[in-house]
Amino acid sequence: MRPYRFIISGGGTGGHIYPAIAIANELKRRFSNAEFLFVGAKDRMEMEKVPQAGYEIEGLWISGIQRKLSMRNLKFPFKLISSLVKSRAILKKFKPDVAIGTGGYASAPLLRAASSKGIPCLIQEQNSYAGITNKWLKDKARTICVAYDGMERFFPSEKLVLTGNPVRDDLLDISANRNEALSFFDLDPGKKTLLVLGGSLGARNINKLIDNSLEMFTSEGIQLIWQCGKFYHEEYKDRSMGAVQVHAFLNRMDLAYAAADIIISRAGALSVSELCLVGKPVIFIPSPNVAEDHQTKNARAIADKNAAVLLREAEAAEKFENVFREVLHSEEKQRTLSENIRKLARPEATRAIVNEIEKILKKP
Repeated sequence: MRPYRFIISGGGTGGHIYPAIAIANELKRRFSNAEFLFVGAKDRMEMEKVPQAGYEIEGLWISGIQRKLSMRNLKFPFKLISSLVKSRAILKKFKPDVAIGTGGYASAPLLRAASSKGIPCLIQEQNSYAGITNKWLKDKARTICVAYDGMERFFPSEKLVLTGNPVRDDLLDISANRNEALSFFDLDPGKKTLLVLGGSLGARNINKLIDNSLEMFTSEGIQLIWQCGKFYHEEYKDRSMGAVQVHAFLNRMDLAYAAADIIISRAGALSVSELCLVGKPVIFIPSPNVAEDHQTKNARAIADKNAAVLLREAEAAEKFENVFREVLHSEEKQRTLSENIRKLARPEATRAIVNEIEKILKKP
């Protein structure tokens, strides 16, 4: 019997890429001789990140539809047709047993082409508000793995499996790394540490908010690990002094999480899933500049369970100081937020998704 072959597509952002890689890694653990091929969008970050993870990738000429009037939308039909044709050629050559999509532009033509060839498809939706690609694929997929309750609004209920989102194995038990983390970041164990995350590229308004709050953090005796993103590092790097550390990237996220007492973060699906596992008090400041405002919906799903604080970006400048001090000065609130967000964690998510892929493999 020939080895299983898996074709996987997901990209555009880390929130689609890293779950795809986590699923591939778990499949590789179970089927050591399996063959893998990723399909991504040319010129997007998956073309770099997937090979770094040790997998081959093919690129499609595809991009999303601009939500405002744009000349770039005129190219979209040609890109879609080109990508469907190339997807069919890739499938004919690779002959996968299962096609797996984690969202993003490239997964739409690939899984559409796969389903038309009778190849069983599984899609994984990370957000509480389904993305346009996965909604387009819902009738073609055999199984739809989701991370939130109530996804029947978007998908056929008989196809849904609540699995959670795949996260990295190094976050499954960060508590043991506390002393290593304090040493790594050269922190004072007697002071509270705030971790600020704006994503790998950075978040302009969060950075401005933190910059304007440095005096308040100093007066409260707070240590700050501030990941400002590569676009903003030049602007803020000179703020690094004393108890303030400014980083373009954080290569050891496990240690950053372990060092933190309170976390401020965007609310992308991957970040939310990681923070549920980490189990620290979180203030979410969702990006309002994403499709269907899905980050706010992600954050609200957590905040409604009293498991995080949701602060809208439009209100942050006015309300942040009071909101932050309320969390900082209440050990009870910190404990409640930590306990409640930890209850929402799904550490077995990757294995649960691969269990569903195994079920597909066993069906005639």
